[in-house]
Amino acid sequence: MDKVEVPRSSAPGPVDLEVLPRLESYRGHSRKDEENEFGSTITYDPVVQRSLLRKCDWFILPPLTFMYLCNALDKGNVANAKTDGWDKDIGLTGDQYYLLVMIFYVPFCLFGTPISIFVKKFSAARVLPLMMIGFIFAIRWFLGIFESAMLPGVVYYLSTFYKRGELASRVGLFYAAAAIAGAFSGLIAFGVFQIKNPRHHAWQYLFWIEGSGTVTFALFAFFWLPRTSDTWWILTEEEKAVARRRILEDSSSEIDEKFSFREAFRPFKNPLYWVWAMISLSLGVPLASVNNFLPQIVASLGYSTVKTNLFTVAPNIVGTVALLVLTFSSDYFRERSIHIMIPLAVSLAGFVLLGCINPLAHRGVAYFACFLLTAGASAPSVLVATWYNNNTPQESKRAVVTAVMVALANASGLISTNVFRAQDEPKYVPALATSAAFGGLCLILVAGTGIWMRWENKRRDKVQGVILSAGDIPTETLSEGPLNPSFRFMY
Repeated sequence: MDKVEVPRSSAPGPVDLEVLPRLESYRGHSRKDEENEFGSTITYDPVVQRSLLRKCDWFILPPLTFMYLCNALDKGNVANAKTDGWDKDIGLTGDQYYLLVMIFYVPFCLFGTPISIFVKKFSAARVLPLMMIGFIFAIRWFLGIFESAMLPGVVYYLSTFYKRGELASRVGLFYAAAAIAGAFSGLIAFGVFQIKNPRHHAWQYLFWIEGSGTVTFALFAFFWLPRTSDTWWILTEEEKAVARRRILEDSSSEIDEKFSFREAFRPFKNPLYWVWAMISLSLGVPLASVNNFLPQIVASLGYSTVKTNLFTVAPNIVGTVALLVLTFSSDYFRERSIHIMIPLAVSLAGFVLLGCINPLAHRGVAYFACFLLTAGASAPSVLVATWYNNNTPQESKRAVVTAVMVALANASGLISTNVFRAQDEPKYVPALATSAAFGGLCLILVAGTGIWMRWENKRRDKVQGVILSAGDIPTETLSEGPLNPSFRFMY
């Protein structure tokens, strides 16, 4: 096959002369034409595909969502317990509570990548439920270890069942559990704190109730979740064939590829992944601030313990709705960067507004700012994770990239917990300013990356004499990732 080397200033790598006419023929073609062009032997039956998606949506997503709900509850229940005097009951003074929250993030960042490698090698369906049992650890260090791979493991796992244009909405549904957890944690704490027993503190019942539910569901998930679509007993043979074809068409270059350490870390030779690393690090600060300290921010408005927990419910519900609207819209338009910038700008406005007023003198405005914080906190994390997953078609690379990026986002929790200090109560102005600064940096980086990707796609089109989008090229032909001149970024 004749090939011509194109200078790197024009296209990154050799262009296959036999492929270019086929790419040219894509213009105006349907997905069915694309399958025939690349030799697909399977024609999708719409009924079969709908049945497949229903089974994935009803039998995979709900268990994963509940698992992450348990994850978020067990990680954040200390914030609710603190409103009931847990920190004073165990003898914490000064900044010791904030130090305790910070300790969680050290193993949470360090162990996510190595455990995610196990997820790739031994299946998320088995590793994650086992890790989930460890959520019951009261020692925050061990809790950080066991929870570290939950988000990257689930994002990778879902990418082996859903196409790129379906992933954000499904990760959004799954991640909504974290936002719902904020609402549920307030409601659960509100109910549990009504228990009056002289032998035990109310916050002890909170830990017992949430911990026992976590372990019970972990055992169920271990036996329920399928390792792959090929081994899932609930699918028909036709559905298994369609599932495989769908992933090769618009998600992975190869299914169940053998894990290679060298190949898995190769993406980090590409400067784009370092930009995504900076994006992940910067978005994590406002996210961690909202997740860990929203009850304290609401408490700064001067409400009682019961009302503080109750008043965290509505902002978390609004945050969940915003997350779902943005992720479903992102999938519908197959667009990521603008959908990331919108919530970043909203949360940035919330931090600035909250930092510029006296919360006790302007309770209504301050409480409105809490809604802005939650509305913009969660969606960037989901959409950024989907963004780099969509542009990494190799499964091993995708698993490691997701783990590293999520670890960096989690590392931001160390920044957040160190700027929320006891001496800054109740306004927390330094913490709010820091969160706003990192959110602003993330907004700039996302805007720049989105603009560059659009420009690069047009440049490649011009060099090759075609007009293509990311959805026009089957991912099974893109094992080289962005180095393949046929690759188009999903921006």
